[in-house]
Amino acid sequence: MNYFVLIGIAIIIVGFILKLDVVAVVLISGLVTGLIAKMGLVEVLNAIGTGFVNNRYMSLFFISFPVIAIMERYGLKLRAAECIKKIKGASAGMVIWLYIVIRTIASAFSIRLGGHVQFIRPLILPMAEGAARKSIKLTDEDIEKIKGLAGASENYGNFFGQNIFPVASGVLLITGTLKEQGLDISNIDVAKYSILAGVAMVLIALVQCWLFEKHLRKGEKCDV
Repeated sequence: MNYFVLIGIAIIIVGFILKLDVVAVVLISGLVTGLIAKMGLVEVLNAIGTGFVNNRYMSLFFISFPVIAIMERYGLKLRAAECIKKIKGASAGMVIWLYIVIRTIASAFSIRLGGHVQFIRPLILPMAEGAARKSIKLTDEDIEKIKGLAGASENYGNFFGQNIFPVASGVLLITGTLKEQGLDISNIDVAKYSILAGVAMVLIALVQCWLFEKHLRKGEKCDV
């Protein structure tokens, strides 16, 4: 194995540490890696161009950034917090757990709902904070813990919910990998057993959110 091709990784690390131009660092790393691997210059450029074209849609989510920024500028987070404060009995744990349930169900039907940038930061987080401030004087540490649990809720719902949809990309990957290993399995089988994992996750998340809320109200150290 030619370990010199790993120089490309070193170039990226050094470039990021020195805060150099990201695009330039990545391109130089790709060129150096390709040349060390004894690829021709044209072949390297062709590989870089092909990779960009094949993955160009991956950057479409950047379009949502200015939209979220404009919504926050005109008071989206404030309105979300004020709205949740009007609901009697609402709590940070309850808000986050309900989002987990909704996110899991949406993922199970392959409905693209949620996202850390698009949903958690502008809506769920301020709603959870607003609910907590109704009866609790939050410290900076409390706010950071609410941020952590709110961020985790997106991962819970998306990860455990998406495999319930039989033709989701994750299910297709699992099925294809297992079939290559000689196992007779179908997409329906993976989705069926993923329901058990999804339900278990929702129940475990309920306990976690309940413990979180309990410790938050007592002002104790919460490591759930």
